[in-house]
Amino acid sequence: MDWTDVALRLGAAALLGALIGLDRELRHKSAGVRTISLVTLGTAVAVLAATGATADSAASSRVIQGALAGLGFLGGGVIVHHRHNIEGLTTAAAIWTSAALGGACGMGLWPLVAIGGGLMLVLLIVAGWLESRLGQTKH
Repeated sequence: MDWTDVALRLGAAALLGALIGLDRELRHKSAGVRTISLVTLGTAVAVLAATGATADSAASSRVIQGALAGLGFLGGGVIVHHRHNIEGLTTAAAIWTSAALGGACGMGLWPLVAIGGGLMLVLLIVAGWLESRLGQTKH
């Protein structure tokens, strides 16, 4: 793999994370642009490192599995019980999904990145807009 391909994969992961984080930032959530960009970038780096270290495709799978399990813990840290509401569930889900998308960037699975990232942004933006209009914003 050449430097251009590595830069494309890591750049795509960081950019996608920044876009997802921007949605969280604009909604004044605890994980924003920096946090989610680092999640996507970090997962992409880990996948690229595993891929570069061995020709074994199972290595990438193990890295992604570990990242998703570990980021469940990070996501759990943004979930809080406040009065009679639980807050942070959407942000926790965004962190977890961002890790999966970062792994897809690291593997260069561009259709998966485009469709998954696009759907994630649509869900965050459109569903957030609908929830605010319906008075259901709890996450």
